[in-house]
Amino acid sequence: MDFLSINWLAVLVCIVASMISGALWYSPKTFFPTWWRGIGKTEDDAPGTSNMNLTWALILLSSFIQAVAMAFMVNAMGGLMTGGVSALSGAGTGFMLWLGFIAPTYLVNKLFAGHGLKVWAIEVGNHLINLVLFGAILGAWR
Repeated sequence: MDFLSINWLAVLVCIVASMISGALWYSPKTFFPTWWRGIGKTEDDAPGTSNMNLTWALILLSSFIQAVAMAFMVNAMGGLMTGGVSALSGAGTGFMLWLGFIAPTYLVNKLFAGHGLKVWAIEVGNHLINLVLFGAILGAWR
């Protein structure tokens, strides 16, 4: 792993992109109400009211770690694809990682938690968008 090969500005853009996509995805006008009910919460339950500084710090840290890991994967997998590393091969890398690791892992977790397929689809949908965006950004902006 060559940390010098990472475009750190692209990593920062990925983090910002994940914050924007998450805010839109989980907006009260999009999927938040359905997701909130799906995880067993009511309108009387206040989302994330305790220790929000820690919550946001861990969200940013998670996005950073995902973007750095994606940078390595885009370089490794993109180098194996016809045409090399590009926005398209990066997006494809993000999709394959989502399909192979995120979607099935979340499916098992959500089913055993009793949250069902609707909650699963909402959560993995957000991850799909982020991983494909991360891959495209990092692949295009090497």
